Amino acid sequence: MDTVRAPGTKNSSRIPNVLSIAGSDPSGGAGVQADIKSISANGGYAMAVLTALTAQNTQGVSAVHTPPLAFLRQQLDAVAEDVAIDAVKIGMLGSADVARAVAEWLDDVRVPVVVLDPVMVATSGARLLDDDAVRAVVDLARRASLVTPNIPELAVLVGAEPATSWADALEQGSVLAALLNTRVLVKGGHLPGERCPDALILPPGRPADAVAFDGMRITTTNTHGTGCSLSSAIATRYAVTSDWPAAVREAKFWLEGALRAADHLEVGAGSGPVHHFHSAFHAAAGTGSHERFTDLAWRRSAATRRHILDLPFIRALTDGSLSTADFAYYLQQDALYLREYCGVLARTAAMAPTDDEQLFWLSAATSCLRTEAELHRTWLDAAGLRFGEGEAGPATRAYCDHLTATAVRGSYAELVAAVLPCFWLYAAVGDWIQEQAQSPLEGSDTRHPYADWIATYADADFAAATERAKQISDEAHRRGSEAEREAMLAAFLRSAAYERDFFDAPRVQRLPAATREPADLREDAVLT
Repeated sequence: MDTVRAPGTKNSSRIPNVLSIAGSDPSGGAGVQADIKSISANGGYAMAVLTALTAQNTQGVSAVHTPPLAFLRQQLDAVAEDVAIDAVKIGMLGSADVARAVAEWLDDVRVPVVVLDPVMVATSGARLLDDDAVRAVVDLARRASLVTPNIPELAVLVGAEPATSWADALEQGSVLAALLNTRVLVKGGHLPGERCPDALILPPGRPADAVAFDGMRITTTNTHGTGCSLSSAIATRYAVTSDWPAAVREAKFWLEGALRAADHLEVGAGSGPVHHFHSAFHAAAGTGSHERFTDLAWRRSAATRRHILDLPFIRALTDGSLSTADFAYYLQQDALYLREYCGVLARTAAMAPTDDEQLFWLSAATSCLRTEAELHRTWLDAAGLRFGEGEAGPATRAYCDHLTATAVRGSYAELVAAVLPCFWLYAAVGDWIQEQAQSPLEGSDTRHPYADWIATYADADFAAATERAKQISDEAHRRGSEAEREAMLAAFLRSAAYERDFFDAPRVQRLPAATREPADLREDAVLT
């Protein structure tokens, strides 16, 4: 059911259209009201179709009115006939008939992304759906791209007692992923402990293959609508990124901020809502930016990314025709670059405002010195070259000078933005190379000459580090002054341009000096 997006379309300037199919909450904390806020806060255009009208507030639900099924279908059809729907989030359904009606509509319309939050159990622990409705929701869940039950709902879906440990929850999530043949997000919010982990489990449901997301437990009683808000945020972030782990990480990071800021609101006498627009609130106060930095930076670097994917070096590395001399030159320059990059990461750690961020940057620097350096030594030894020897080429020197100058003169926020492309663009280019390099070799006995190197792009630890670097960048941008935010964008775009020139260096270094085109004169090197 998922859409296959072309490389380079992630985080495009187009705002995705995200439809919430759920019940209403007139007090605004849950249901479609929460979904609309969550979708909007995470970069989507929000639409809503009501499955039920409720009379509720922060203290509970006193009445429910379900519109006729024919009218539900009319709402759904009216949206689909006019709007290109990029993602759907499904929440409260209330009955088997409603669940079946939504399933039939999905079969007819074939929406590319569906996130189902199976609202089945009240906060008190009471079941909200009878057995027939549960079976209908399970059938609907088989059409979903992702299902996001809490611990009690997970138990209902697999016919077990609620998990009392994280290991039990993962096991139940694995059972459900295999049963539905779809992704399941196991949420640890109902379990005791200081941490609040989540895990994305892919079919066929092997626990060892789960993608884990650690998280902090935020101390607040204002948690009304957290499940609604998280699931709609994930749907929106996937519509933006086309990457499920990234969507979960980013939505989880946003929700933690919404929970931290929840006590700033004064809504009702019961369990109040989370602060969906905490980022916009900080921006209005002059303490942050409304737009997520990573969205802004990704959109503004689109031309540079397209240029990178079209470089002769990248095309030749992808199809295996790259000469060993060009690959050796690239590795040698990369080794020289990493030696200085490690120092820049150490400087980033020294400037970090929190122990957690300091430890992250120190870990990244250590990884460069150990894992990356050893990998380069292995390949360079095979080419008859020594790690760290040789002269830095113009692209290498320019990139290192830019990072070093930012480390010396720039703020922490600016430096974070400057080092981010070495994580993010490298990972994005690697994902694309992996995807393209696999296809020509399928069904062939020919081994790709650079298969082992390409395989390193799939490293799970590096993917996790990239997501953490993006989160830190967004947080620094949110805290920064207007001048710092402008400096962050300029630093990111300049580093992105140097990433492009670095990949192009093996070709450029072969050209006569008089014919080499300075990077800063190229059309897409303009940073403003």
